[in-house]
Amino acid sequence: MGTPELISPRSARVAAARRLARRNFRGKERRFIAEGPQAVREAVEHRSGGERTLVELFATPEAAERHAQIVDAVRAAGVPVHLAADTTIADLSQTVTPQGLVGVCRFLDSPFEEILAAGPKLVAVLANVRDPGNAGTVLRCADAAGADAVVLTDASVDLYNPKSVRASVGSLFHLPVAVGVPVEQVVGGLRGAGVRILAADGAGADDLDAELDAGSMSGPTAWVFGNEAWGLPEETRALADAVVRVPIHGKAESLNLATAAAVCLYASARAQRTSGGCRSASRD
Repeated sequence: MGTPELISPRSARVAAARRLARRNFRGKERRFIAEGPQAVREAVEHRSGGERTLVELFATPEAAERHAQIVDAVRAAGVPVHLAADTTIADLSQTVTPQGLVGVCRFLDSPFEEILAAGPKLVAVLANVRDPGNAGTVLRCADAAGADAVVLTDASVDLYNPKSVRASVGSLFHLPVAVGVPVEQVVGGLRGAGVRILAADGAGADDLDAELDAGSMSGPTAWVFGNEAWGLPEETRALADAVVRVPIHGKAESLNLATAAAVCLYASARAQRTSGGCRSASRD
């Protein structure tokens, strides 16, 4: 049957995918780039609003052969697969070491109201988080800790920034994420749904260990995380039920955002799964 022809780097499909590197074009088309086998594997299984999230796949011939199982699953789902030269894939992926697979996906964020209606017990809220790598890594931490949702406020980075998507390592496709919600609306909505609001801040008056010892973290909880450089502004801290610091037992000056988020989310997850917690065996 011969070797399949490579798609031209000047084709309309490649040009449209390339433009997704720009936020305004992503917003207009409501599509984004997911790069690498893990992201593509997750995307082909994901649906949003009744539609398959993965729209099309670009792959180098070598990557298509190496990841044949993923490419076969994409084709079986009726999603177009375009073979492309290494240079074309490198241009689309915008990474130093492209992995040979680049998927174009539909936006998949959820309305904040749907997250509230689901009765969340553990939520990560990103307020003023501007670094896309941090945003994606916190999303990954939230997924690993079993959180029910992640919310990015209107002052935070674009969820679909390629760096955010890569840093989530597929977790973007695992749990509901709401975007562009004012922090006051986030806090008000969650509190109205019976969720306790904890702001994570290195200068917090309350200690995470003390909160755990007091047994006050077993109920539904939302953690609010701020900008790594300057933390949470006073007006945001004032919205919380408590401002909690992760104790530093050694000589480290502080923890980075993703590490602090992992510690806080796992502390809540453990507290919620102990006897009597909101995720105890009788209620899961």
